[in-house]
Amino acid sequence: MRFFGRSLIGLLLLALTLGVLALAGQTVVGAFQARLADAGPGGAAREREFTAAVVTVQPGVVVPELTVFGEVKARRMLELRAPGGGRVIWLAEGFEDGAAVAAGQALVRLDPAEATTARDLAQSDLAKVEAEVGEADRALVLARDALAAVQAQAALRALALARQNDLRSRGLGSEADVEAAALAASSADQAVLSARQALSQAETRVDLAATAVSRQRITLAEAERALAETEIRAGFAGRLSGVAVTTGGLVSPNERLADLIDLAALEVSFRLSTAQYARLSDATGGLLAAPVQIALDASGSKVVARGHLSRVGAAVGEGQTGRLVYAALDANPGAGSGDLLPGDFVSVIIAEPALEGVFALPAAALGTGDRVLVLGPEDRLEEHPVQVVLRQGDSVILRAEALAGREVVSARSPLLGAGIRIRPTRGDTAAVDPEPVVALTPERRAKLVAFVEANSRMPAEAKARMLEQLAQDQVPVQVVERLEQRMGG
Repeated sequence: MRFFGRSLIGLLLLALTLGVLALAGQTVVGAFQARLADAGPGGAAREREFTAAVVTVQPGVVVPELTVFGEVKARRMLELRAPGGGRVIWLAEGFEDGAAVAAGQALVRLDPAEATTARDLAQSDLAKVEAEVGEADRALVLARDALAAVQAQAALRALALARQNDLRSRGLGSEADVEAAALAASSADQAVLSARQALSQAETRVDLAATAVSRQRITLAEAERALAETEIRAGFAGRLSGVAVTTGGLVSPNERLADLIDLAALEVSFRLSTAQYARLSDATGGLLAAPVQIALDASGSKVVARGHLSRVGAAVGEGQTGRLVYAALDANPGAGSGDLLPGDFVSVIIAEPALEGVFALPAAALGTGDRVLVLGPEDRLEEHPVQVVLRQGDSVILRAEALAGREVVSARSPLLGAGIRIRPTRGDTAAVDPEPVVALTPERRAKLVAFVEANSRMPAEAKARMLEQLAQDQVPVQVVERLEQRMGG
C-alpha cells in the first residue's frame, strides 16, 4: 500500500513537470513568431494595390433634373346639376361613369309639364297686357280730342265775355249780361283743366301698360328658360364621372347629377422647397415655363406625358412649407387605359436651367470636405477639393476647372485614400474589390491603435493610413487579422 501511494505521487509530479515544460516552450515559440512578424521576412512587406474604377472629368453643359411627386388634376371640370326639381324622364344612352360625351349633347331630360304650363300662362298674361296697351293708346287719343274741344269752347266763351264788356263800355249792355258771360267763360276754363287732367291720366295709363308688357315679357323669357333647362346638355366634350341619377327618379333643385371632366386639359400639382423653387424662377421672381416630364408606373409599364410649368399657388397653406406649383400637360388625347386620369399619383421630372463648365459624378465619389480622389503619377491617388454646385439623386454636379481631363475615382471606400496605389479600371461601371469588414468593440479598437502607435518600425505614411482605417466604423477584416497576428493574439 505504501508503495502504491508513492507511485501515484511520482506520476503526478511527472505530469506537472511536463505541463510546465510545454507551457514554457509555447511561450518561447510565440515570442519568436511575434519577433519575426515585426521584422518581416526579408525586410518591409510588399505594398498592396486595390482595384478602383475611374472616370475622366470632362466639364461641359449639364441640364439638372429635379424629380418630385405630384397628383394629376383636371383644369376643366363641370358639375352637372338640375336647375329645377322634377322627375327624370329620359337619360342619354350610355349615361354612366366613364362615358364619353360630345359638346352640346343632350344628357338628361326632366318632366317639362310644369315648365310648359308656366310658359303658356306667361304667354297668356303677355297677350292680356298687350291688349291693355292698345286700349290705353285709344283712350289717349280720345283724351287729346276732348281737350281740343273744350279748349275751343273756352276760346268762344272768352270772345263772348269780351263782346259783353265792349257793349257795356258803350252803354248798350247790362251788368247781368256781363256777369253771365263771365260765368260761362269760367266754366269753360274749368272744363279745359278737367280735360287736361284726363289726358295726363291717359298718358300714365299708356306708360303703365308698356311697363306691364316689359315685365310680362321678362316673365315669359324666364318661363322659357326654365322649360329649356329641363333638358341638360354637355358644355364641352369630355367624360362623365360620379353619375348619381336614374330614369324615373326625383331630383331636387341644384342637385348634383354627375361631373363632366375634360381629359384633354389636365395639370399636375406638386410641392417644391423654397430652394428648389428659387432655381426655377427668373430674375423677377416669376416661375419659368420649364419643360416637365410626367410618368406613371402602371403594372410594369410606364405612361409618360410632357408639359410645362404654368403657375404657382397664391398661398403656402396652413402647416405647409415651400411652394405649390402646377404644370400643365401639353396633350392627353384620350381616356384609355394608357392615359393619365385625375387623381393619378405621378412622378414629375423637371428640367432645370442648364449649368455650364460643370461635370457630374456619382455621389459615392465625393468624400468629406467636398474632396475627390484623383489618379496621379504611378497610379497613386491624390485628394483635390471641388465645388459642389448641386446634388441630385445618386449623383452630384461639381465645378473644378483644374481637374479637366483628369481621372477621378467614381466610388470611394475606406481602403482608398491619398497616396494609395490602385489598379484603375475604366468603364461605365464603378466598382472596387469587395473587402469584408468588421465592427470593432472599443476595447479591441484601443488595443489595435495602441499597438500601431507603439510600432516604431512602421513607416509614418503607412501608420497614418492604418490609424485612419482603424478610426472607421467598419474596419477591413484583413487589416485586423494582420495586426492581431503581429501582436501574437
